[in-house]
Amino acid sequence: MSAAADGPVRSESIAPSDTITVRGGIPVEGRIAIRGSKNALPKAMVAALLTTEPCRLTNIAEITDIDIVDELIRIAGGSVERDAESVTITAHSFTALPEQDVMRLHNASRIPVLTTAVSLHRTGHAVVAAPGGCSIGPRPVDFHLSVLRSFGARDDHHDDVVELRVDTMRGARIELPFPSVGATEQFLFAAVLAEGDSELANAAIEPEILDLISVLQKMGALISVEPNRTIRVTGVDELGGFEHRVIGDRLEAASWASLALATGGVITVTGVQQQELATFLNVFRRAGGDFTIDADGDTIAFRRARPMLRPLALETDVHPGFMTDWQSPFVTALTQADGVSVIHETVYEDRLGYTEALRSLGAQIQVFTECLGPTRCRFGAANHRHSAVVVGPTRLHGAELVVPDLRAGFSYVIAAAAAEGESLIHGVDLLDRGYADFRSKLSSVGIDHR
Repeated sequence: MSAAADGPVRSESIAPSDTITVRGGIPVEGRIAIRGSKNALPKAMVAALLTTEPCRLTNIAEITDIDIVDELIRIAGGSVERDAESVTITAHSFTALPEQDVMRLHNASRIPVLTTAVSLHRTGHAVVAAPGGCSIGPRPVDFHLSVLRSFGARDDHHDDVVELRVDTMRGARIELPFPSVGATEQFLFAAVLAEGDSELANAAIEPEILDLISVLQKMGALISVEPNRTIRVTGVDELGGFEHRVIGDRLEAASWASLALATGGVITVTGVQQQELATFLNVFRRAGGDFTIDADGDTIAFRRARPMLRPLALETDVHPGFMTDWQSPFVTALTQADGVSVIHETVYEDRLGYTEALRSLGAQIQVFTECLGPTRCRFGAANHRHSAVVVGPTRLHGAELVVPDLRAGFSYVIAAAAAEGESLIHGVDLLDRGYADFRSKLSSVGIDHR
């Protein structure tokens, strides 16, 4: 029955559709306020479980991972108070998460596995399930388990669950086979309250990791980041509360920048620091983009510097390299470059799946199992389609698309905005949950969508 037949319906009572129609071919222009990083904020919330004192985080973004950590904290016995600008967490008590809750939540996010070290510290017990998340390749729990074993945890595998127990967490010296962000975070949560000194070699050093270290240091942790990707920690007896402003989301900022590049428009982003985008800014300029930055370094206006973009050879890497999360939005813009671009993905083996959808819009992209880059990466001999060749410029046309994961989904919106005609995009709910106020931001930069 129509709304008109029943009388007026309050707009807030209507859930947004999971499908939008985007009319492309119009250069975008507008201003986007970037909030707290999706890859930093939930980890800082987990850190709050290491103390019984209140912890307050500001610059929050309303994204799904916050809801998941919120639920985890409440299940464990803590309290969460949220408003539009902040979240305050107090965990006076802590109960190890029940197996059924771990299994229920693990498919929605990889965040629950990061509570493992916290649970071991506070209860001596934890349950782990293989983490879920985006469809960009497996994110095995092996690195996490290896780290926890080094601190003295004992694990017992049954069905799809790993049960861990520990008497006392003791300092450990670990070298990661790959600078995994998740394993580095697990190490930090384990080491800060472990007995004695700990060292992690080949650690991840992303800005989000450094932001987490800042949080832990405010709590009273003793942590130093040494040259050559080494993190050293001296365990303390207890940690205290904190107040912290989460860093801006550099991944989202780069996505809006790629939209400006692809459409020939101008988008200004605020709330993310220049130094956190340094590598992206260099590549953006090499491709024919330009930008201006204010004196504080946290407002950046992105635009094209030339009518036709330049093709590039691009290889993703861990920080300070070109982020894998920047790859799909930026490659979508490269479909409009004049010539051949070569992309080599070295972080997630299945991140090029989105290129099939771009081909349906008219892009000329071919994927390969070979390493098409200077680095012989760990996927080269495993038959993964992790390299691509993009030939441009191509005239994109409207198509029907289904969002497979967060970053690919944004890429589809970029492609639809650059294409002629209308595109029907299904699965937009994933973007709503991963980018705060996503649809209103589309409107604020002039994207015609409904």
